[in-house]
Amino acid sequence: MSHPRPTRYDSATRQLEKATARTAAGARSAVGAVAAVAASFGAVAPVSLAWLVPFLAVQLGLTAAFARVWWRKDLVPRRLAAADVAVTLTLCLLQRRLVAEETLDSGASWVSGLVTMTIILAGVSWRPVVSVAAGLAVAAAFAAGVRLASPAADVVVPTGVHLVQLLAIVMLMTLLRRSSAKTDAFLERSVRAEISLMVERLRREDQLKQVGSIHETALHTLTMVGLGTYDRPSPTLAAQVRTDLAALERLRDTPGADLAPIALDALLDEVAGRAAGLDVRTDLTPETVPGDVAEHFARAVTEALANVAQHAGVHEAEIVSTRRDGGIVVEIADSGRGFDQERLPPDRFGVRGSILDMMRSLPNGGAEISSGAQGTRVSLWWRP
Repeated sequence: MSHPRPTRYDSATRQLEKATARTAAGARSAVGAVAAVAASFGAVAPVSLAWLVPFLAVQLGLTAAFARVWWRKDLVPRRLAAADVAVTLTLCLLQRRLVAEETLDSGASWVSGLVTMTIILAGVSWRPVVSVAAGLAVAAAFAAGVRLASPAADVVVPTGVHLVQLLAIVMLMTLLRRSSAKTDAFLERSVRAEISLMVERLRREDQLKQVGSIHETALHTLTMVGLGTYDRPSPTLAAQVRTDLAALERLRDTPGADLAPIALDALLDEVAGRAAGLDVRTDLTPETVPGDVAEHFARAVTEALANVAQHAGVHEAEIVSTRRDGGIVVEIADSGRGFDQERLPPDRFGVRGSILDMMRSLPNGGAEISSGAQGTRVSLWWRP
């Protein structure tokens, strides 16, 4: 029985962060390049080349790093954002050695542009508490640096502009993150509902097979009796009647829908077939498990395959299920680029929430992820 393959979603939060990070990184790299040119042409007394050249080299290194983030359409590493804040703070405090006094008085120095981008990047990269602290520190350092370089220069207007920029980016990112979190919750519920429907359909198919099998055997026995095939007691007839009665009793004692066991291999095979953008090879040992256990496995495998499609950089994966030490083990493997679990941000729900916590919430269940240069392997297990 074939079913349409729905498009697997990337989380709305991750899409938002990627889009904003790429935009901010691209703007930061452009502003960094313009700032380097402006600083070079504006290197007149009292600007010190001995100070300017090394700081410009560091600033160009950051510009290249942000350009790389933009090119790879990736998130801005938090260490890179922190380095940007540190460098901008230093540039602000050393403006009397790096910026001509005329540009300070006009409020159009090349450092001012970097301050704006640092504030925006802090808002994009970090949560409000950290981004506000970083933005206030940069704005204060800029005002202090201007006063040190030119006591008569106006710092009220530039500081006000920077504070407005900080408030705007923090409010914007807060609203966007809240809306994307709601979208993620909706999509997560949709995936759970889809898997529940798959589980329920497989349950019904299994029950229909049982009913069909019993119908055929019991009806056959009754038909033979009705036709008079057996006109005297028969050991064969007695054995068949006992078999049919036992099957009917099993059907009578079958648990309700919530607890009815289903074929885990059939469910995982269907999950593999629905993984958009991946060629998934399967080697599944036939196993029948309780429905709730099957749902936990299916949701964890769905998330693992989604991670392969989104982040591994490959188009192939493998699912293997085996019996091991009295338990059922399901492994999802790929040969793509791995990741460092220790460096996962706390808001990355997919690995922790939809895989590790999902399986660990099962009694006698668990999960483990190993990842490196050779690829990633997700191991899921449950013991009856």
